[in-house]
Amino acid sequence: MKKTARSATSRKIKYKRIILKLSGEVLRSAETGDPIDWNTLERICRQIKAIHELGVEVGIVIGGGNIFRGISGTSKGVNRTTGDYMGMLATVINGLAFMECLEKMGVVTRVQTSIPMDQVAEPFILRRAIRHLERGRVVIFVAGTGNPYFSTDTAAALRASEIGAQVLMKATKVDGVYDKDPARHKDAKRYETLSYIDALKQRLNVLDSTAFSLCLDNNIPILVFDLNARSAIERAVCGGKVGTLVS
Repeated sequence: MKKTARSATSRKIKYKRIILKLSGEVLRSAETGDPIDWNTLERICRQIKAIHELGVEVGIVIGGGNIFRGISGTSKGVNRTTGDYMGMLATVINGLAFMECLEKMGVVTRVQTSIPMDQVAEPFILRRAIRHLERGRVVIFVAGTGNPYFSTDTAAALRASEIGAQVLMKATKVDGVYDKDPARHKDAKRYETLSYIDALKQRLNVLDSTAFSLCLDNNIPILVFDLNARSAIERAVCGGKVGTLVS
C-alpha cells in the first residue's frame, strides 16, 4: 500500500506533539496599530500548516496582549480580577481569528475555551482535545486557565502537561534566551541549550515562575525562538538549531 505524504514525512520530525505559545502582540500591526494584522496572521498560519502536513499534532495557546492585557489595566483603575477576565476574552478573539485563517487554508481546527461560551467554542475537555489531535486537527486553547492571576504562559505549560506534549515552543521576537537583555547590551550571550536549574539560578526570563515550575515538575522542554526567522517553526519541530532549548 502506498504511504500518504503525511505518514511518509512524519519520520523527519523530532517532536510529534507540541504546544505552540504565541504572544498576542505578534499580531498587532506596527504600521496601523490595528490589533490584528491579517498579513502577519496568514504568515504564521502558513507555518502552522506546514508542520501540520509533516504529521505534527499541534496545540496552540495565544495571548491577548494585542487587545487587552489584564495586568496593565490595573494602572488605569481596572480591578485585577476583572482585567484578567477581559484579557482572557481577548484571547478568544485571537483564537477565532487563527481558526478562520487556518480553516481557509484547509487545516481542520478546533477552538477550546476554559470559560464556557457554547455558541463560540467547545469547552476544554482533555480527552476530546487529545482525540482532536490524534485525528489530525489543530486545537487552539483560549481563555487561559479560566482563572484570574494566571498568565497565558501558565496556560500553555498546563495544557502541555495535560496533553503530553513533547515540547512547549514559545515563539517570541528574539532568537532565544540571553544572559541579559540583547536590546540593551551588545555583549549579551545567547544560549543554545540551558538546564532548568541554570535558568533558575541566573533568574532568566524564560517563562513566568508558575509556568516554569509546571514545565520543570513535568519535565517538559521549553524551546524559545524567533517567530520571524525563516521557516522557524518547521525547523524547530524537525530538530534544527533554532533558538534556545531549556530542558
